[in-house]
Amino acid sequence: MTCRARVAWLALALAATAPAAGAASLTLGDREQAEALRAGERSVTDDAFGDEWRVVSGSGESVTVLTLFHRLALTARVAAFRNEPVKLQERQRVLRELRERLMLTVHLHGAREDFARHLRPRLLVADREIPPTLIQNEQTAVRREDGRFMARCDYWFPTKELSGTSRLTLVVGDPNGKPVARFPIDLAKMR
Repeated sequence: MTCRARVAWLALALAATAPAAGAASLTLGDREQAEALRAGERSVTDDAFGDEWRVVSGSGESVTVLTLFHRLALTARVAAFRNEPVKLQERQRVLRELRERLMLTVHLHGAREDFARHLRPRLLVADREIPPTLIQNEQTAVRREDGRFMARCDYWFPTKELSGTSRLTLVVGDPNGKPVARFPIDLAKMR
């Protein structure tokens, strides 16, 4: 094998085994876990930490995508604020909690205190609809200064049909199925 052929083969092998740059982490190997922990520890001085995983609509409503990388980095961030390392049990709990699931935390605005109680999320991927595995809608929304209400809702979706570069649309609808909020999510822009 010539030197040029070896270099080409090595480059191909590295490309095949390296994680995709600019792709959400739906699974984490040891190297990616260490990277997430370092990112979380370093984030204590970064006011913009978390922006990578947040999508904000024009009306100020938002969705935060909790990938495994993001969740583990958040755990390390909290531990760093307490000046403690992340314990192995905590790391394992976080990885187990989001194994094969993607968590979306949504902040929505409404006119009544109970507006979010019966909302129904749908995740659209190309021409497929993925139903949630768990829905936690805020039962009593918080009154904002402008008189409207804000609710925080958590939705879990299976990752079986997703890749780290999927383009998704989260549609939150009322009990009759009428959309009340839409969020385009590009997993390729997240880790």
